[in-house]
Amino acid sequence: MLEAAIQKNDKKAYWLIGVFSVVVFTAVVLLGRYKLTIDPGFNVHLFATLNALINSAIAVILVWALIAVKNKSYRLHKTLMMTALVLSVIFLVSYIAHHLLAGEAKFGDSNHDGILSDDEKTAVGSLRMVYYFILGTHILLAALILPFILFTAYRALTAEFPLHKKLAKITWPLWFYVAVTGPVVYLLISPYYR
Repeated sequence: MLEAAIQKNDKKAYWLIGVFSVVVFTAVVLLGRYKLTIDPGFNVHLFATLNALINSAIAVILVWALIAVKNKSYRLHKTLMMTALVLSVIFLVSYIAHHLLAGEAKFGDSNHDGILSDDEKTAVGSLRMVYYFILGTHILLAALILPFILFTAYRALTAEFPLHKKLAKITWPLWFYVAVTGPVVYLLISPYYR
């Protein structure tokens, strides 16, 4: 096992993780309601593509990290998980940038007029319900998972490995689901970007 990388201070950790999680959630919700009317000089959906690639990379890293810890390669596991955390921060910045610059796309809006007609709904059929199920579960779990990820990382960094392992059994599959469904959502919605 590895030594503690930070000193344990649960009260401070709970406070910092709680405040950070609320600030991130609030920023995503509030900034998601605005669309900037500027032309950055490039296709703003580049951010959405980057987000899908980052989520795909995180999914691969999570599997690799799981294999590493099962093989008792704790340093590799730690490096991979810290990489996944850094990529998640980059994802968050890119996600906010995309929504600020591109606004929302409507699934099935093939003529890109912002209105989903009955013909457009019929054209996508039941795939629309599949999309909204995946999107809904992705958004819900993405909103809930951040404090779990941070608490799981905190327990590892303070070398509280039994608690880390207990939390990771919940956190890992949820984080993996969010990482995998992100690119799926992108593949389904990207034809409807303006």
